[in-house]
Amino acid sequence: MTDREKAATPEDLTRLFVERANAKDAEGIAALYEQNAVMAFPPGAITSGRAAIQALFEQALPHMPAVVPEPPAPTLRSGNIALTSTPPKDGAGARVQVVRRQPDGTWLRLLDHPELGR
Repeated sequence: MTDREKAATPEDLTRLFVERANAKDAEGIAALYEQNAVMAFPPGAITSGRAAIQALFEQALPHMPAVVPEPPAPTLRSGNIALTSTPPKDGAGARVQVVRRQPDGTWLRLLDHPELGR
């Protein structure tokens, strides 16, 4: 894995995800997740672990349109855990993540539900 920017705040994770998705960087996206992270995607399924998340994006990114940044809802924090979310521009559902501060002070996604309520 190359040396990539790390999330200094929970809010950085969404920006970095958008940048890496638009660069078609599956490895970089996976680096935003804890080793044992869980993602509720594809719809109706669960993807567990950083390696599986990377494999999912390796398959999906070539077919994905450009990702447009969405304004985030306020972050909810409790110590080393935070809840981040963005309401999609189309108003359908929400994107919700539980993130955790790492020992080095950076943040990674632990739980990701990118299409809640759709």
